[in-house]
Amino acid sequence: MKKALFITLGLIVIIVLLGALVFGGVYNNLVTKEEGVTSAWSQVENVYQRRSDLVPNLVATVKGYATHEKETLQNVIEARSKISKMNITPELLNSPDALAKFQEAQTQLTSALSRLMVVVERYPELKASENFLMLQTQLEGTENRITVERQRFNEAAQDFNTFRRRFPNVVVAGAMGFKNKAYFEAAQDAKTVPQVKF
Repeated sequence: MKKALFITLGLIVIIVLLGALVFGGVYNNLVTKEEGVTSAWSQVENVYQRRSDLVPNLVATVKGYATHEKETLQNVIEARSKISKMNITPELLNSPDALAKFQEAQTQLTSALSRLMVVVERYPELKASENFLMLQTQLEGTENRITVERQRFNEAAQDFNTFRRRFPNVVVAGAMGFKNKAYFEAAQDAKTVPQVKF
């Protein structure tokens, strides 16, 4: 009888230890993957900040040449201001709605910058300005970086979300409060195919 009790207790201890090892391993992987998402998000913020820092220089350069284009310049300034006033918290990564609002504000700045570039086309002396050309090149490079970093963020979020949803990971994630991460999505107008007419 005592031998059976010791065997049973031994098996229970082994099962508990194995369970703890599995739980700990899953938890550690969740933490690692969540940190990967956070790191990718930091890079997204970094390139958005770079763009935001370029805007005042770009506006000042254009302002010197295109003084009567105040509405376009004001739209760029307001879009940048709206972004700088946004409260970006870690919860943004867990909320598709909050991320969508952030993305909408960034889309408005992109749109305002696009309209500014159309205005620039009317000023050949501005287009030839070395300072403007340098700023335009930096802005184009930053826009490319934004695209790359958003893609990397989505890949990190997908990796985390996939890992989180697998069994037994989903049990550990639920018990420890890990939530799915939101994704960047295409802007609504990106779904419409542009009409080209000659």
